[in-house]
Amino acid sequence: MSQEKAVHPDAHGARRVLDLRGIRCPLSWARARVVLETLARGDELELVLDDPQAIRDIPRAAEAIGHHVSDVSTEGPPWRLTIEV
Repeated sequence: MSQEKAVHPDAHGARRVLDLRGIRCPLSWARARVVLETLARGDELELVLDDPQAIRDIPRAAEAIGHHVSDVSTEGPPWRLTIEV
């Protein structure tokens, strides 16, 4: 089950964390996209993932719809991926 928590805003905007461990791609991307649609420009969404396909596919999908992937951890699982709106 995914969990979301808000992290205090920084200089760039709000930052949220969405724990998607145990959720396989493409459902993990679908859940992330729902949250991304609620964020304002400059906000960030950090995803926590344990599905190898998700860590490969989500960055491409996010950039394809105009978001910036600002960080991808290569050590894991779990992996962390940060998307800027």
